Amino acid sequence: MCDDPPMWKLGIPPLEIVARTIIVYVIFLAALRIFGKREVGQFTLFDLALVLLVANALQPAITGPDQSIPGAAIIIVTIFTLNGLVSAVRRRVPFVRRLLEFQPTVIGRSGAWLPEALDAEGLDNDDLDAALREHGLDSIKQMKLAVLEQDGSISIVPVDGQDVRIRARRRRYKHHA
Repeated sequence: MCDDPPMWKLGIPPLEIVARTIIVYVIFLAALRIFGKREVGQFTLFDLALVLLVANALQPAITGPDQSIPGAAIIIVTIFTLNGLVSAVRRRVPFVRRLLEFQPTVIGRSGAWLPEALDAEGLDNDDLDAALREHGLDSIKQMKLAVLEQDGSISIVPVDGQDVRIRARRRRYKHHA
């Protein structure tokens, strides 16, 4: 008689898989919140490597000794359910929204960068120069206002105000009727 293949047999109880997934999800969400807007909105090659390495490091914490297909299904359902719950609570509870979302930050005004804001947000000259170029500006003197948006993009209002270009990446959330 042949036992079920290991890929179909759970290695740990389903509730333990759910609990591990919830704990890792909360830790990962907190880390994303702590490390700032730039990490979310303006991925560099190093940021991508970081996310891939973190995902690889977290996988054993979620699965433990379980490598089964049912275990993977439980994890996927748990993650999508958590994400949906967090999204719903974020929409309905202002405190949770403030906790999870970043506020826009003014990083430049009247042709000058604000060094304290730049340091707090972890932005460097390469980020700033790229933002100016994306908005069609040759010089910082052409900038009336610069804002690091909630999603990590930088919006710039030119001094003349006639040619406003905002290339913010917007997330789209599903709205259920």
